[in-house]
Amino acid sequence: MTIMRARPANDSPGPRWTRHLAPLLLAWVLAAAWGSAVQTQWNLQALVGLGVDIPATERARMTWQDLIGFAPVYAGILAAGWLPALPAAALLARRWPAGRMALLAAAAGVGMVAAVRTVDAVAPLPVFIDATRHLPGLLAMTAGAVIAGVVYARLTPRS
Repeated sequence: MTIMRARPANDSPGPRWTRHLAPLLLAWVLAAAWGSAVQTQWNLQALVGLGVDIPATERARMTWQDLIGFAPVYAGILAAGWLPALPAAALLARRWPAGRMALLAAAAGVGMVAAVRTVDAVAPLPVFIDATRHLPGLLAMTAGAVIAGVVYARLTPRS
């Protein structure tokens, strides 16, 4: 005779990693969309600084085009940075559960910066993403990765 035991409310059947997949994908898409929109607006603002008039409809059209064309490339760059950073933060969070959200958010941001700087080091261009050329643009793009790290931390169970 087997004794059935109640499963905790947040404990779903199947491998533990499956509970992290959808939140991770959501965070990844959020960070890629944020970064794509930031780099688009950063570049358009540079043109405005040179005296080019860019109407809001044109800004929206260009942002949409970059979401389709650039965001997937940027998502790959993010994945390369997050692949080592997020698991490392998750391991650290097991030892410091109270800092889990901060660790995952910081890892998402640091992973993004490391990946972008690595691409810049190997790309034939001076910088691959112009918005990251200087600290304010880099911080604006990093903010999206950090927010995505917070979203991921909030949507996943502590394990």
